[in-house]
Amino acid sequence: MDLQSLILVVDDDPDLRKLITGFLSGHGYRVEAAEDANQMRRAIEELRPDLVILDVMMPGEDGLSAARRLAAEGGPALIMLSALGSDTDRIIGLEIGADDYLAKPCNPRELLARVRAVLRRRRAEAHGAGHGNVYEFAGWRLDVVRRDLRDPTGTFINLSDGEFSLLRTFVEHPQRVLSRDQLLDYARGRESEVYDRAIDSQISRLRRKINERVRTELIRTVRNEGYMLLPTVVRL
Repeated sequence: MDLQSLILVVDDDPDLRKLITGFLSGHGYRVEAAEDANQMRRAIEELRPDLVILDVMMPGEDGLSAARRLAAEGGPALIMLSALGSDTDRIIGLEIGADDYLAKPCNPRELLARVRAVLRRRRAEAHGAGHGNVYEFAGWRLDVVRRDLRDPTGTFINLSDGEFSLLRTFVEHPQRVLSRDQLLDYARGRESEVYDRAIDSQISRLRRKINERVRTELIRTVRNEGYMLLPTVVRL
């Protein structure tokens, strides 16, 4: 039973909200609900949930817009639910910062498994705060506990969850070519459904954020093999 994690379910369908909240509560989670993005914002400010389960198609601000804002603000972990279940729709959801994406209707047990996997990743990232969780490379500094990236001038760089997971993977495996499959396994976990295109897009955005600060190449594309972080990394 997980009596510590708080989950916020955001969906305009009251029957589905009741189904999901009841099922997750029955498996030991504390669960709150909201019916739209406005209620979600207030709930996040007041309750500080560990995970948001967010419907894509809602009245008012849609789920994609709300998810994009949450990712930009460095908000809680996020699983998106949508009746739009094509590969393209999933890729878009993952590209804007969602931790996972499930098509409706979904099996509640599958949703539970995804919830557990996402929360487990977040806990693993925060485990062992303190020594050994800060990496320095080419003047950059990444604190994997605080999820804090600083450029060589000390300026904070905001990363989506996907960008952070990829950069953490690179600094933990520096100067080594990583294939897309390896990046998927390291950054997202074997149980996650993520696509090559999503990885490429996230790396492209990560590079763009880095290149806005410095012109030095940090992440190199190795043709037909994958990607590699070039500089030496020091773990503090």
